[in-house]
Amino acid sequence: MIPDWKVVQDYLEILEFPELKGIIFMQTACQTVQHQRGRRQYNKLRNLLKDARHDCILFANEFQQHCYLPRERGESMEKWQTRSIYNAAVWYFHHCQDRMPIVMVTEDKEAIQQYGSETEGVFVISFKNYLDNFWPDLKAAHELCDSILQSQRERENESQESHGKEYAEHLPLEVLEAGIKSGRYIQGILNVNKHRAQMEAFVRLQGASCKDSGLVSDILIHGMKARNRSIHGDVVVVELLPRNEWKGRTAALCENDSEDKALGDPPSEPMPTGRVVGILQKNWRDYVVTFPSKEEVQSQGKNAQKILVTPWDYRIPKIRISTQQAEALQDFRVVVRIDSWEATSVYPNGHFVRVLGRIGDLEGEIATILVENSISVVPFSEAQMCEMPVNTPGNPWKVSPEEERERKDLRETHLVFSIDPKGCEDVDDTLSVRTLTNGNLELGVHIADVTHFVPPNSYIDIEARTRATTYYLADRRYDMLPSILSADLCSLLGGVDRYAVSVIWELDKTSYEIKKVWYGRTIIRSAYKLFYEAAQELLDGNFHIVDDIPEFRDLDEKSKQAKLEELVWAIGKLTDIARHIRAKRDHCGALELEGVEIRVQLDEKKNIHDLIPKQPLEVHETVAECMILANHWVAKKIWESFPHQALLRQHPPPHQEFFSELRECAKAKGFFIDTRSNKTLADSLDNANDPNDPIVNRLLRSMATQAMSNALYFSTGSCAEEEFHHYGLALDKYTHFTSPIRRYSDIVVHRLLMAAISKDKKTEIKDNLFSNKDLEELCRHINNRNRAAQHSQKQSTELFQCMYFKDKDPDNEERCISDGVIYSIRTNGVLVFIPRFGIKGAAYLRNKDGLVISCGPDSRSEWKPGSLQRFQNKITSTTTGGESVTFHLFDHVTVRISVQASRCHSDTIRLEIISNKPYMIPDTELFHQSSLLLKSDLVKEVTRSVEEAQLAQEVKVNVIQEDYQKYCQTKGRSLYTLLEEIRDLALLDVSNSYGM
Repeated sequence: MIPDWKVVQDYLEILEFPELKGIIFMQTACQTVQHQRGRRQYNKLRNLLKDARHDCILFANEFQQHCYLPRERGESMEKWQTRSIYNAAVWYFHHCQDRMPIVMVTEDKEAIQQYGSETEGVFVISFKNYLDNFWPDLKAAHELCDSILQSQRERENESQESHGKEYAEHLPLEVLEAGIKSGRYIQGILNVNKHRAQMEAFVRLQGASCKDSGLVSDILIHGMKARNRSIHGDVVVVELLPRNEWKGRTAALCENDSEDKALGDPPSEPMPTGRVVGILQKNWRDYVVTFPSKEEVQSQGKNAQKILVTPWDYRIPKIRISTQQAEALQDFRVVVRIDSWEATSVYPNGHFVRVLGRIGDLEGEIATILVENSISVVPFSEAQMCEMPVNTPGNPWKVSPEEERERKDLRETHLVFSIDPKGCEDVDDTLSVRTLTNGNLELGVHIADVTHFVPPNSYIDIEARTRATTYYLADRRYDMLPSILSADLCSLLGGVDRYAVSVIWELDKTSYEIKKVWYGRTIIRSAYKLFYEAAQELLDGNFHIVDDIPEFRDLDEKSKQAKLEELVWAIGKLTDIARHIRAKRDHCGALELEGVEIRVQLDEKKNIHDLIPKQPLEVHETVAECMILANHWVAKKIWESFPHQALLRQHPPPHQEFFSELRECAKAKGFFIDTRSNKTLADSLDNANDPNDPIVNRLLRSMATQAMSNALYFSTGSCAEEEFHHYGLALDKYTHFTSPIRRYSDIVVHRLLMAAISKDKKTEIKDNLFSNKDLEELCRHINNRNRAAQHSQKQSTELFQCMYFKDKDPDNEERCISDGVIYSIRTNGVLVFIPRFGIKGAAYLRNKDGLVISCGPDSRSEWKPGSLQRFQNKITSTTTGGESVTFHLFDHVTVRISVQASRCHSDTIRLEIISNKPYMIPDTELFHQSSLLLKSDLVKEVTRSVEEAQLAQEVKVNVIQEDYQKYCQTKGRSLYTLLEEIRDLALLDVSNSYGM
């Protein structure tokens, strides 16, 4: 089957069905998708072609001597494209010696009539006919095809009926490109403000526009007319308005546009303002939407088949689709896809794709988060699992004799051990330290050799590359690799032989300076699988913990004592070395930023027993410093060997203007934050400690985190060496090498390191390495997937928080009242941080009725007529009766927590100040105790309530169970089953999307 350009454009999601294999895509059709449908659609097509399971192929027909056809004078582009694809189909039929019938599918009725009977053996039919004749039982494809056809008919009818234009036409591509080159127009990515989606969007400059425009800020796009049919994430072209038409960014807190107007807050200083004149790349994707209620459908007009659906993402405009199922679907989350947005239409047009689940149901909401972040994780296929090694009791995996000859064997010579969170099963790093015969020390970092089991371009490699990372949600994870690797053969468990890739340094015995380094493949047998708390106890000299370490249980007293002394020496020596390494980085300006991790306690059945904030232990830093050291040295090695095609990780210095709020907040407490370099920033943050309130330093570090750019992967051939620097870690070169089980970037780095070793030995490089161009593209993909992983993790955490508070009565439930700290002032309210739950949110000082907050003699708040006056570090509320109350930065207030329910969007936490006094004394110990207790209660209560609801509706959950099978890989009796690793879960600070 050969689809023409229009079929590829309109029916791509049907062509992605796994049943439709062996499709030949012509270059002409693919280029049309790229130019007309934008980057996302084109990437979907490319991924389809790359996926070996679909067995599709791209044929470069325009570069084949007998297939190329020049465009005739007066011939439209569309007719030429269809003619070219048909000509290539005929050539291919003859190339196969007329033995293989060819089906070309097209939506061009004239082409069907003209070419349908021209060449015997080449059938030209419509896509609908193709499905009817070849796939009559593929029900889902037929339904989707009908939905798309109906949507197209509606658009055609609407186009014929419509006269006036809602928006200006976009300028032709050649005009846009010439304008960008001349400086008249500016190119950038559209970012819609989710709190004022109808009014405010900003264009972040991109490419040459960033350097040539002279602008230091984003460009404001005010209102939908100026946005001109562009959608959040589109690459747009902007024309600046005259200076007298520039507008300011709104400084008020706001939930929606109507409230913003009602409050009447003055905007900030005018900033560059423009209007969109064209779109270079559309960012259209699948959107989760909610159908209107029955009453809303009736209010939308006479033709109820045309429905306006509301996207889950506030930043996306309503989408018009044609359906007769509006009433049946009004309680469900549904996926739709945008088809077009004509200048004559107020809203974009789209079509129905599939149902996700009921609104408010856990699995439906999780599926929504996955779709919104373009995360599609299906179970590993049979073809992929067939590539996996076998390790069963009847057929146990063993080290092969060939590998024993080629690898350095450390099993008898080195004390190797791991230190991980309790319950961790995917152990991808181990450590060793020993004294050499010359008195020097040897430090080793040994990482799971994943690339031994994942050959380049194998089925499992392609799948891992597509996933790019393991996705961690609050209650589950989606693995990058099958569990036979991630939790077994690539996990460096205690007492079993495993393949590793090692970095081993010789260190001076007193100064710990590095004398030499060795890289290579090894065989190890980890002696101990320690958890952090046990390692810390041993480091502190508390040896009673030995009873909790399985490896010591069956030893006699003499052997136990000898092995204990050996292990305690190793942990102590590692800690000494780590302190030295950290001191060197601190001297160069390494930053310690705010980011709280959660330790998850699991029971025997892998269900969550408790959530506890991870207490900072010195062994955490010991392990981290050893991993950072390995990443740094591997980065240097692969760059030296492949200066133009090594995968490194850069962390650019932040823009100074992003630190303005941090500086002002610190100033309110009498601290000065010097942001000129990472060294001065680190020193300033260390000195910004309020002895009476430790929360102040946490919030300042959190603000510094917010000001940072994200660290990104890049190819060394794509930028100058001075741009390699990692600002946060204060290192000139850095990469990720130490977690190949859960990061595809580390797999690439392992292959580069193996190639570098082969290059040094002057032996053949076995793996074909990525070119700079291909590696640059892969880095973009991995960075994109990492952002999706961060967003989905944050959104799932917020979902759990809302589920916990949703059924509570905020007026009577004691847990809904908490202490909060003000960390930012706005014109109509403040931003508050709640340490006990790690929640950040807005608390309004003026409500929708225009009343302002007032606090009486008992400090309790109430709403009264009055006004607000905002100052730099405080805000004062004054009633018409003359009463006033002032809120300062870092004031502790009492806050009521409730949930703002939403049918169309995600629920949100709502904060209300009920007293201008602290709820409790801000004592660190009290915070830790209440924090630990309530997080445990939160998880247990949400788990129990959801499981009870499941039991009550067991008969009705067939659809949900199907969705569960489709999306979940981690399984168990509880919905909240977690497997081994949850170290990246940041429940305490859901606003922190910064990643080193």
